Amino acid sequence: MRLVFLDTETTGLSPQSGDRIIEIGCIELVDRRLTGRNLHLYINPQRPSHPDALRVHGLTEAFLSDKPLFEGVVGDLLEFVAGAEVVIHNASFDISFLDHELGRLKRPKFALGVDKITDSLTMARELFPGKANSLDALCKRLEVDNSNRSLHGALLDAGLLAEVYIRMTRGQKALVVEVDDQPALLEVVDTADLRQFVLPVVVACSEELRCHDALIAELKKASNAGAIWAKSVAH
Repeated sequence: MRLVFLDTETTGLSPQSGDRIIEIGCIELVDRRLTGRNLHLYINPQRPSHPDALRVHGLTEAFLSDKPLFEGVVGDLLEFVAGAEVVIHNASFDISFLDHELGRLKRPKFALGVDKITDSLTMARELFPGKANSLDALCKRLEVDNSNRSLHGALLDAGLLAEVYIRMTRGQKALVVEVDDQPALLEVVDTADLRQFVLPVVVACSEELRCHDALIAELKKASNAGAIWAKSVAH
C-alpha cells in the first residue's frame, strides 16, 4: 500500500480571494515504511503573504521571489502523488488550494490523479471526540516529538503527520526505516510440549463483571460503531 502524506503552506486562508500556495511537502510510505522518497517545493505566489500567515510559516516575499511558479512544478507534484492514497490533515483546506491552482492551468481536480484522499483530521475527531485535534495537539497526545516545529513547514508537517497517522492507526509504535545488514533478531528454539501444562480457568467475580460492563459502556460512548465486544460477548 502506497501512502503519500501531503501538506501545504499558503499566503492566506482563501484561494477564492487570491491567496496562493507557497510550499508543498510530500513524504512517501510503502507498506507503512518510509521509502526515503520526499518531494519539497517552494513556489513563487506572485503576491505577498497575509501578515498572520507570514507569522505562521515565515516565508517572506523576498525569499520566494526567485522560486518557480506553480505551473513549473505541477508536473513533479502530480507525478509524485499519482495512484497513491494521499493523507492530509484538514484535507478540504489543502485540496481547495490545489484545485484552485490546477484550475488556473485548466487541469483536472487533484483527486482525479490519486487513488483516494484521506483526511486525518476526520480520523482524529472519530478517535478523540470532543478533544483538540490539531496536528500539534495530536503530536502531544500521541507522544510524537515536534520540538523542531517553531514555524510551520510543509515537509516538516508532512513528516509529523506520517508519525501521527501511524500511531492513530496503531500499526506500530513509530515509523519503520529499513536498514541493510542488520543481524537477525529471531532465535530458533525447540518446540515446547504444552500438554504438560494445566491452565487454570479463573471465573470473574461480580465486581469484575460490573467493572467490565462500565468499560463497555465507555467504549460505546467513544465509538460511532459501538463496542464490538458488547455485541459478541455476554455474561
